[in-house]
Amino acid sequence: MHKEIKIVSFEEAAKVIKSGDRVHLHSVALAPHKFIKAMCDRGRNGEIYDVAIQHLHTEGPAPYADTEFEGIFNLESLFVGANVRKQTQAGYADYIPVFLSETQKMIRQGVLDVNVAVVQVSPPDKHGYVSLGTSIDCSLAAVETADTVVAIINTNVPRSFGDAMIPMSMCDVFCEDNSPLVEHHNAPLCDIEIAIGKNVANIIPDGACLQMGIGGIPNAVLAQLGNHKNLGIHTEMFADGLLPLVYSGVVNGMNKKLDQGKIVASFLMGTKTLYDFVDDNPGVLMMDVGYTNGVEIIRQNPKVCAINSALSIDITGQVCADSIGTRHYSGVGGQIDFTRGAAASEGGVPVIAMPSVTGKGVSKIAPTLLQGSGVVTTRNNMHWFATEYGCVNLYGKTLQQRAKAIISVAHPNFREELDQAAFERFGSHYHFVAKKY
Repeated sequence: MHKEIKIVSFEEAAKVIKSGDRVHLHSVALAPHKFIKAMCDRGRNGEIYDVAIQHLHTEGPAPYADTEFEGIFNLESLFVGANVRKQTQAGYADYIPVFLSETQKMIRQGVLDVNVAVVQVSPPDKHGYVSLGTSIDCSLAAVETADTVVAIINTNVPRSFGDAMIPMSMCDVFCEDNSPLVEHHNAPLCDIEIAIGKNVANIIPDGACLQMGIGGIPNAVLAQLGNHKNLGIHTEMFADGLLPLVYSGVVNGMNKKLDQGKIVASFLMGTKTLYDFVDDNPGVLMMDVGYTNGVEIIRQNPKVCAINSALSIDITGQVCADSIGTRHYSGVGGQIDFTRGAAASEGGVPVIAMPSVTGKGVSKIAPTLLQGSGVVTTRNNMHWFATEYGCVNLYGKTLQQRAKAIISVAHPNFREELDQAAFERFGSHYHFVAKKY
């Protein structure tokens, strides 16, 4: 028997925030926008100040990061999304560099003390449990450790399983908002994405356990896997592009050693079709990010194929995925978690895949990274690198061999100047290596 729920207004719920508090907001499609509005109203009225706001990527508006709230709200993102990118680059918001797997650890160990956690949940079941739905990530850790938990009951939040289920007794204040979850619709694939998808699909073996995110390249890869067999999913997130492979039986998880037959993820972003697929589905386990992204967990499944993207790469294999020079763009995310996990997996295939040039035609492969760029995946972690011009395996290659391999999948317009830069860096011996390669 669960306790009686008393629903309060968002204005009343926002009063739990005190000046100097740290507030954790639910992520991605479950960002609690009505609570955010009430919280911002309190800040605008001068009722609170110096409040730290913490979250992973959120969909929708993020007004607390705007300049009008300087000194009132201090955003400390664990991943920088498009809705707070300009504010972060301007210094009005900030970012905490952290592997996605360790976001929950920072919270549980008190490195980031959470005073108020705000989450959206499914309606309670007959046993008094609610579900965190499409975003478990580090929000579960925030719920476990917060002084006060505000739970927003929403009939549109899927009743997902795994670590998602929590007893109502963990929540202190209840609001209600039946707004539809934010949806993400895939754009049509371009020719470059399709080419990259084909190249990457060619190095994915039958029986692989996949990790990939959202966007054109992951969807392009998934679209090429229709003839594969017995694929599994252990990932930080997935989107609608996975569903056709599930329905066709290509993804069945039968080759997994851990969570056999189950799709494992920590958060989702997609359409209502995806959210409905997860609802009340025992074949999907929504888990704490310490589990989905823990290297010691990832490595237990054979043939882990981790497919991640990047902003740029130098000719030795240093990958920048979080900044453009000194301008911060996104975050570390789970790239290193899964790159290392796949590398440690029996028959694993870690891949960094990206277009060879930017939308403006600038080469994303460079002699050196821009000054101030963050090296997310070091050259020591690199295995496979893919563009629309092919896939090359850098593992076990010397610096000069790597340069030749990487340049071979650069855009043809830039290969000559990249080759010249490699020659200037390594000397005349480079041409000898290049001929052997």
